[in-house]
This record gives sequence, structure tokens and C-alpha cells, in this order.
Amino acid sequence: MKLLHTADWHLGKTLKGASLLDDQEFVLKQIWDIAKAVDAVIIAGDVYDRAVPPVDAVNLFDETLNRFAERNLPTLIIAGNHDSATRLNFGSKLFERQKIHISAKIAKEPAQVVLEDDFGEIYFSLIPYFVPAEIRANFPCEGDTNKFYVNLARQKIPSGKRCVAVAHAFLTGGVESESERKFVGGAENVDAKIFSGYDYVALGHLHSPQKISAKNIRYAGSPLKYSFDEASHKKSVTIVDIDAAGNVTPIQIPLKPLHDVIIVEGQFHELINRPPVDDYAQIILTDDFYVHETERLRNSFPNFLEVKRKNHLHSYDAAPPNSFRKEVPVSEQFADFFKYVMNEPLNDDERTAFEEFLRELDREEREAT
Repeated sequence: MKLLHTADWHLGKTLKGASLLDDQEFVLKQIWDIAKAVDAVIIAGDVYDRAVPPVDAVNLFDETLNRFAERNLPTLIIAGNHDSATRLNFGSKLFERQKIHISAKIAKEPAQVVLEDDFGEIYFSLIPYFVPAEIRANFPCEGDTNKFYVNLARQKIPSGKRCVAVAHAFLTGGVESESERKFVGGAENVDAKIFSGYDYVALGHLHSPQKISAKNIRYAGSPLKYSFDEASHKKSVTIVDIDAAGNVTPIQIPLKPLHDVIIVEGQFHELINRPPVDDYAQIILTDDFYVHETERLRNSFPNFLEVKRKNHLHSYDAAPPNSFRKEVPVSEQFADFFKYVMNEPLNDDERTAFEEFLRELDREEREAT
């Protein structure tokens, strides 16, 4: 059986205020095409970027599910920590008739889907994101809630059958990104050993595609770059081939973005003369002085989202420390501002010159009154 493992779509997400919906639609079309060659699709959580997603994001997900249903393609979906379990769960019983299986909430009987290939049955345990309090409120559990619920799901699988776990958690050893929320899966770190016994573990939450401890425990990663620290990531989906014995062969299929996410570094006069690129750019200026005309950078980077300065890397729209605070002396405010702009402190001559300027200004004001 061939599975398409994907996760962390974050539909409705923005990057530094810029909507990524067109970018998400562009990459989902590639996923639809890749799905033509598989037997089932796994979406391992964080379908949406927030609990109440924008209407356009809901419509895009609806269109995606309709395409999978039209192909009669089994689709297995769990809730992530960004999703609203109640909203994502809506219509789940109805969707099952179209082979769209959604598990957004924990249950006394953990959700299970059974699919068949030429070699027999494969059991899928759908384990949505949860917090420990949910498990303790519904089950007699006093220890590790993640281990408890995974064991509960594993117990439903007949001995000797091939099986796959779908979960949304932060496993120990995983590599994080800025765009992920911390402390998911009921704990900051989940031990990969709790999934022993599964032939493959399809994970969501971490945005960089990666394996954990063995080739059969993997994060698919997000289909797009959702923060500038992901600029070096190679985004993809994973095709997983499961043979008759339960052995898995994962293959990463690269995805092409509508706009890449890049970090560009250099001096202002050099950057404004570069050939235009329409990627989402973070620009780091290496000039020793403060640059006022940053909008001119749009000639070369029409979609730049942020401009910073080398070394202290403040955004150009960020206020300097102590700026415009009455309780801070003007001389200290200026010293902070000077260091913020020039990336070096005032020297004695500069401090003396500024204090003389203040005395002269004060003298002129007194004479004027």
C-alpha cells in the first residue's frame, strides 16, 4: 500500500501580515496531483492555523476534501494543536461515507480505520492532539497520558496485523522551527518508544521533514515555509510504501512554492540594484548607518516583508529602547537611540557635543520666552 503522508497545512496562516492563501492553494494542487499515485492520504494535524479559521481557508479545505472524495481516495485526518477539535470534527460521521475519516477528539474507543491492499488489512490508529487533563478526566490514568492513550489504541489491533499510527506531538529529538507552538502532544517531549509495535508512525507538528530514531517514525513537515528560520528547509510530502511484511520505504517528494521564503543580506545600494525577485524576503542591511528609504528595496524585492540591521537585527519599524519615555532623561534616550541606529555607543566627544546642543537649545528657549 502506498500512503501520502502530509501535515501542518496551517490553512489561513499569514507571514509577517501577508496572507499565504494563494500560496497554499498553489501547493495543494501539487499534493492533489501527487495523490493520484497513492492508495490513501494522511493529514497529521494542524489543518488550520487557528481555532477559528478565515472563511477562505475553510473553503479551500472543503475543495480539497471534495477532490479526494471524487477520487474515492481514503483520507485520514487528525486534529493538531492549532485546530479546534469541535469545528474540525463537524460532519465527520457523514464524511466517512466518502472515505474521509476525521479524528479530532479523544474517545473511549480510540478512532481506528482499516484499509486493505493485496496482502490484507492495515490498521490505522488516529490519535489527535490532546492535553493530559483530557485523558485524566475521561480515563483512570495516573502516569504518562501519551503512553496510556497510544497503548489504548494499540490494544485494538489484532496480533500480527500491519499497523500505522497517525499522531500530532513533539517527540524527543525533533528539530523545531519558530512557527510551531511549544508544549504539544500533552507534554513538551514525548518518548518515541511509546509507538513501538507500529510499522509506521505518521507525525505532525514539526515543520521540517525528519525522521525520529528510525525510518518508520517520521514528520512529513509543512508544505510551505512558515517562518524565516525555515528559509533553508526543503519542503515536501512523504510517500510511504508498506509491503506485505510491514516494512516501509519512505520517499520525499519535493514541493514547489508559489513564492519562496528567503533571507537576503547586503548593503542598501547593492540591493536596490539587484534584478527583481518576487519571493517573500527578509532583508538584513549591513550598512553602518541607518537607512531611511527602505521602501526603495521593493524595486528589487516587491514582496519583502521585513527589513533588519546586521548584528542587532531589529526590524526597522521597531521602537528603540527608552524612546519617548518622560521618566528617562533626554541624554539617555539619545544615547540609546544612537546605539540602536549606529550599532555602537556614543564616544566622549559625541556625548559632550550633544549635551552642549541641549544647553544651547535650552538657552534659546529661555530667551524666546
